[in-house]
Amino acid sequence: MSKINVMFSSRPKLLSEVIRNLIDHQPDMRVAGEVVDPIELIFALRKMPVDVVIITPLKPDGNPRICSQLLKEHPELLILTLTDDNQAVYIFQSDARRKRVEQPSEQTLIDIIHECLPLRSDRGPGTVFTGPEPDDRKRD
Repeated sequence: MSKINVMFSSRPKLLSEVIRNLIDHQPDMRVAGEVVDPIELIFALRKMPVDVVIITPLKPDGNPRICSQLLKEHPELLILTLTDDNQAVYIFQSDARRKRVEQPSEQTLIDIIHECLPLRSDRGPGTVFTGPEPDDRKRD
């Protein structure tokens, strides 16, 4: 079974270390690289294509222009963006609309990756994350 290759662009350093640790502890994933500035992702992906890109932090709307550029060049890519307040993750794929998942946990990120990517061996074709819609989430 081939591993899921993940690249990320993350600041601050502490968040970067949390993401790296999370990916490193997944038996079917590996960190393929890290860049400081999201713009560097364009050049890094041309040299080393990956399956998943995680970008943090972003303004609350979670819609960096770079996602469109990356998906145009790499339509098979899964992009996850985390808001700067860590209250939501946005999912970008070339064949689906942007989707927002509220209050993501570390496990949610892993589940999104597994559910959205074409399967490596025992999973079926790629799907769109089926997590709760905003109206279905728990209210405190």
